[in-house]
Amino acid sequence: MIELPESYLDSMRELLGEEYPDYLNCFRSDSIRSLRLNTRKSTVHDFLKINPFTLTPVSWSDDGFYYEETDDPTRHPYYYAGLYYIQEASAMLPAQLLPIEKGDRVLDLCAAPGGKTLKIADKLNGTGVLFANDISVSRTQVLLKNIENQGVTNCIVMAEEIDHLDRFTEYFDKILLDAPCSGEGMFRKDRKLIKSWLEKGSDCYAPIQKELLHKTVKLLKPGGKLVYSTCTFSRYENEEVIETALQEYPDLHVLPIKGNDAFVAGLTEKTRNCVRLYPHRIKGEGHFVALLQKGDTQTETDIVSDAHNNVFPYLEHFDIDLSHGYIVSRKDRFYLEPEIPVDLSGLRILRSGLYLGELSHDRFEPSYALAKAIKDKRYDNILNLSLEDQRVLKYLKGETLDVRDRHASGTVLVCVDHYPLGFGIVNKGILKNKLPAQYRYQ
Repeated sequence: MIELPESYLDSMRELLGEEYPDYLNCFRSDSIRSLRLNTRKSTVHDFLKINPFTLTPVSWSDDGFYYEETDDPTRHPYYYAGLYYIQEASAMLPAQLLPIEKGDRVLDLCAAPGGKTLKIADKLNGTGVLFANDISVSRTQVLLKNIENQGVTNCIVMAEEIDHLDRFTEYFDKILLDAPCSGEGMFRKDRKLIKSWLEKGSDCYAPIQKELLHKTVKLLKPGGKLVYSTCTFSRYENEEVIETALQEYPDLHVLPIKGNDAFVAGLTEKTRNCVRLYPHRIKGEGHFVALLQKGDTQTETDIVSDAHNNVFPYLEHFDIDLSHGYIVSRKDRFYLEPEIPVDLSGLRILRSGLYLGELSHDRFEPSYALAKAIKDKRYDNILNLSLEDQRVLKYLKGETLDVRDRHASGTVLVCVDHYPLGFGIVNKGILKNKLPAQYRYQ
């Protein structure tokens, strides 16, 4: 049994009333394990045909599943192929509720490590533009790694304070603000958060959350929609933050969320349409989610012409759509960047769009990000290995492969069951591994 602070227990006893013993009892069991499928790589239907795990659906997610303790999906080649992302079930709800439409401009403001960003990317499916921002550069590096592994092509990855984003005033159609919080909903999953709660509780986070939400609304277009979420139970960090925003912005209102037996309504009259998730009521941890709209009339997003007529001879062997952006070069590195009518100069940008590769000694070296962004049929030199082939694991470990049985040569896209893992160079039947060290099997 986890030892919880007495002051915290008092607050939960007051909050839950007769349900309080059930809440305490949930700490006698382990945290629930879950993953979310990457629907840009495979449909749910197709993945379940090859699914190697014991999966049961998460009721509030159209692509989320629980897996068993005996499964270890992070050690499976499909994980390295980017077919799914390990995500706590309750954390799937915020991005699931954000009503993304094709071509939207979307901001994930506190994005690292990237689980919610990846769901938004799945909904956009290569259209529009996604800004994934986190104030921490180190955390943003993890975010970038996850985005590349899952093959996201239309994302601007930034590490900025919200005050530096005022150039985007009323720019975004949709915004997700998963605010920093005291983490009460994750005490069972991560016990280090209990110590953090003792050092920095709601008194620390509530003012930060109110300021963040206040500034976030300014970035939202009239008629645009915003999800505010936390993984804590404190009304000071949830309902009170929402009510403060409603006072500051009279045109802001809370939208209803489709019902689910696991959902509990917000605690006040103005926040009844918000949702609380409790670990004693669901298979998962704790969360708070509010879906907000700024005004009633949606301002139309300017349609960007796709007719860019990009010519990039180094991609002549790739069947990749270059129409949704511009190819730019920086010191012999090439990127496919989405068209953005806002000056991005001065911002800390870790990645802008899809990194295609670089020129080295007059030879084009395709990037790992490019390998993960395409499907095997969109490159004309494939080395496909079955899941049972021992060379899959050897490749993921960065080893040289003997592929003399495949008659392959040159730069090949290495796949497992037709899902790309990365590139290699084959000469006389021996494959030189080009998988970057940070993406190898650990």
